[in-house]
Amino acid sequence: MSPSVKGTPVRETSAEEPSVEEPSVEDMPLMWLRDNCACARCRDPRNGQKLFQITELPAGLALGAVRRTDDGVEVDWAPDGHRSEYSTRWLTANRPGTGADADDRPGDRRGETGKTLWTAADLDGRLPEADWTDYLGDPVVKARVLESVLGLGFALLRDVPCRPGQVLDVAQTFGYVRETNYGRLFDVRVEPDPNNLAFTGARITPHTDNPYRDPVPTLQLLHCLANSASGGDSGLVDGFRAAALLRAEDPEAFAVLTRTPVPFRFGDARTVLEAERPLIDVDGRGRIREVRFNNRSMSALRLPADELEVFYRAYRKFAGITLRPELQLDFRLAPGDCLIFDNVRLLHARTAFEESGARHLQGAYADIDALAGTLAVLRRERDAAGAEFLDGLSELFAGEGAGAYLGEPVTMAQHMLQAAARAQEAGAPDALVAAALLHDVGHFHGPVTGEDLMAGTDNRHSHTGADRLAGWFGPEVTEPIRLHVAAKRYLCAVEPEYFGLLTEASVYTLQVQGGPMSAPEVAEYEADPYAADGVAVRRWDDEGKDPDASAPDFAHFRPLLAALLRTA
Repeated sequence: MSPSVKGTPVRETSAEEPSVEEPSVEDMPLMWLRDNCACARCRDPRNGQKLFQITELPAGLALGAVRRTDDGVEVDWAPDGHRSEYSTRWLTANRPGTGADADDRPGDRRGETGKTLWTAADLDGRLPEADWTDYLGDPVVKARVLESVLGLGFALLRDVPCRPGQVLDVAQTFGYVRETNYGRLFDVRVEPDPNNLAFTGARITPHTDNPYRDPVPTLQLLHCLANSASGGDSGLVDGFRAAALLRAEDPEAFAVLTRTPVPFRFGDARTVLEAERPLIDVDGRGRIREVRFNNRSMSALRLPADELEVFYRAYRKFAGITLRPELQLDFRLAPGDCLIFDNVRLLHARTAFEESGARHLQGAYADIDALAGTLAVLRRERDAAGAEFLDGLSELFAGEGAGAYLGEPVTMAQHMLQAAARAQEAGAPDALVAAALLHDVGHFHGPVTGEDLMAGTDNRHSHTGADRLAGWFGPEVTEPIRLHVAAKRYLCAVEPEYFGLLTEASVYTLQVQGGPMSAPEVAEYEADPYAADGVAVRRWDDEGKDPDASAPDFAHFRPLLAALLRTA
């Protein structure tokens, strides 16, 4: 017989472990603290905007009195007697040292910090993609797509309707179309008199679009309407990764490209556009923020000869990095695919194609600030819905949870709270504590109830509960729940002494649920990546049936659950 899956190891805890220090206003810069007062005299309650100028605050600010409140602190200021309130949550989130300079905060969403810089191998077989219908209908899917654009630099929508102008509708799901000299949208296909190499069948090497524009459009969309031509495959290069490699391999070349303005120009019969920007733009602390790279649009640099020599050495080095095969992610757009990408981070390319073949993309430009704002709104709405979801769970524990637990001497709520308490006492990861707490929610509101189970009909509550929770929690919570009934059957098969530990009610439900596993079932269970976690939840389930045991209430576990909720 196979060795038993014993359960997930848990860490040892110690009373001497340090806790997160509560922020103290006495240690904070006073002018900064006062500038962030949120009272109705300092900020308009309707929109949160400040009602004062920084020069209107007293120069000699001091803390007159500090009083602790249930939610934080109340401050009386000297010398003017103004009163401010600050919540512990706000103070913790905004305390000095946790801003853009800190290692754990991304700061500017445009910059490299907090993003995943990638090579082609990193994304092999796992493009960030979603079905168009799911994107429109599920806010979680939509948030995940937009987060991919911010974090990876791109996302791919599949099965977008193949009709002219549809790319504009895609852009308007998260922001606003950026109209340019090419119009609100542009057709990428062979033109008889092209004003851009993109409108030919020529090979296009990795580049960013519109570097001659200031400000440059930060997002580009390409929607494939037809692509049956021979050739015409697409490629993406993470320009931030290429720039980071240059910084690591040749710091002086990196510095040259960040401080040398490069003239970019576009002109045709009706348009002249010019901008001077470095190939690699960095923020005030030297972090990569933008890449403009387009050899077709560069004009002649007018620098002293020695500076030109230095620039071109750095330029060639960076260009060589962008052309490394391991950096380019190659794929082919099919009709209905719509690619959304960061135009000041990702370089895009295509192979040459037969101009007699059918290849037609429609493109549009947009800006990343609107996309980031849409994502923020989705998350805010998700947070509100999450709070409502947790309210519902709380009511479940207080209401139906107060009912008897299927032949055991505890209520359903007592049972689940005890199981979670045992998990927490064992030092289990938060996800397993949550799984222990919620493992029996499938007994509520299912098509087959817990009472039906006790009457001899398996209600498959482990699956019902996991499916119900999957909209809010990841598999690290839901899959141990899904497996906790199977884990009982498994333990009865691999640990002969385990059966003797079951209560009378649990022995009865074991038979209804299929009895001890067969050898093939044991092997199948052990192959599941969450098998050990399922066993761990099962053991805490078994321990949560003591009418004399105490356990925290649901409110104790709510912050833990809130931190685990899926926001995207």
